[in-house]
Amino acid sequence: MKSRRFVLTFPPDATGEPITYNLIRKFDIMVNIVKADVSPGKIGHLVMEMTAPAKILKEGMEYMKQKNVECVPIDRTITYRKDLCIHCGACTAVCFSGALTMTLKTSELAFEPEKCVVCELCLTACPLKLFSIDLG
Repeated sequence: MKSRRFVLTFPPDATGEPITYNLIRKFDIMVNIVKADVSPGKIGHLVMEMTAPAKILKEGMEYMKQKNVECVPIDRTITYRKDLCIHCGACTAVCFSGALTMTLKTSELAFEPEKCVVCELCLTACPLKLFSIDLG
């Protein structure tokens, strides 16, 4: 059995389909939803850990591809240059996983790497380009 985390991006027309249910029922994949932002008629994002034999995971990913769901494994990390950060908060506006937040007491950026899903939105949101990808 293999466990891997993925970021799923649903097109607006796929948000009404029972895709995670089908992964469980048709493919016998154990699913753990880590974070979800899915609304009918809108682009949806889902961070999900899937556990199954490698062959079954591959079949499940092919099923999602057929349903036009982008499925990207999380095997990279994001780092940023904290020493150069001006704490403007621009990156927090695009961080749907909650890994980037502004602390209330100090008004400084807080980064929790364990919550990061490496969606890469912070790379373009940061006006100083302080974020980078480290390949895992």
